[in-house]
Amino acid sequence: MSPPDLLAVPNVSEGARPEVVAAIGNAITRQDGPDEGSVKLLDVHFDRDHDRAVFTVAGRPGTISEAMLRCAREAVERIDVMGGGRGQHPHVGALDVMPVVYLRPEDRGAACAEALVIADRIGSELDVPVFLYGELTEDDSRPGRTRHELRRGGPAVLAARVRGSDPTGDAPPPRPDFGPPRLHPRAGATLVAARPPLVAFNLQLAPPATLADASRIAVLIREGGPQGMPGLRAIAVELNGGVPQVSMNVERPFELPLAEVVRAVARYAPLATAQLVGLAPRAAFDGFPADLPIPGFDPARHLIENALGS
Repeated sequence: MSPPDLLAVPNVSEGARPEVVAAIGNAITRQDGPDEGSVKLLDVHFDRDHDRAVFTVAGRPGTISEAMLRCAREAVERIDVMGGGRGQHPHVGALDVMPVVYLRPEDRGAACAEALVIADRIGSELDVPVFLYGELTEDDSRPGRTRHELRRGGPAVLAARVRGSDPTGDAPPPRPDFGPPRLHPRAGATLVAARPPLVAFNLQLAPPATLADASRIAVLIREGGPQGMPGLRAIAVELNGGVPQVSMNVERPFELPLAEVVRAVARYAPLATAQLVGLAPRAAFDGFPADLPIPGFDPARHLIENALGS
């Protein structure tokens, strides 16, 4: 049986310097020896408002971990998150999150193993602390740790929490699962997971909607909110020019299609455009409204099944 196709979706805290994003992309695809040509960079998305770049990479076990180590090394060398001023998106590291994505339930074990290899190598070879989240931290007694738990307050707060001087009052202090017991002086920390596909999806609101409207909507519709939708994470962001955005992760796109998310937001504010960050499974777009523009969206490139030729 041949090894499964996996995806990796590294998110780096850089969207304002195209040359740095390009260097990281080149590092991902730079391959030598028997692994040459074994990973494919399917998509790169970056923007200045979030100051973030998202890479979508396809490959087999073993080749993914090598590519992600090259990605991490380039990000650590080029990005300083501990000095502040890194855009509006929550983050704690230069290579902020590094999920390995499995496309079939039977490939979950391979994705978990690959994610653990990546976590160990980032910690041991780059001296960056790695925190696991999601399925890698689940057990019978508790749900998995979330990104939000670790990113709350940003890298300075996480550094204080790791030292035991927690300004949030949480206890006990979080401890890295791999790497040193402190944040990297420039690159902060990296969060690693294995998971099924999610959809990073944003909605830009039309006038007269404001950032306050986007904030209210995000609180209403995200999981746990008064009109909460399962597996939906949402925050409000103000884009360049004052455009309010509801920025979301749809963590269960096979259960919660994007059309339903669009309807939920549209109940409270007029919509201008939608935005897909990275790739999405085809089923996520079932029933998507034809009259809502998605600038730059190309089904041939941005639907996972089409991009992989499956």
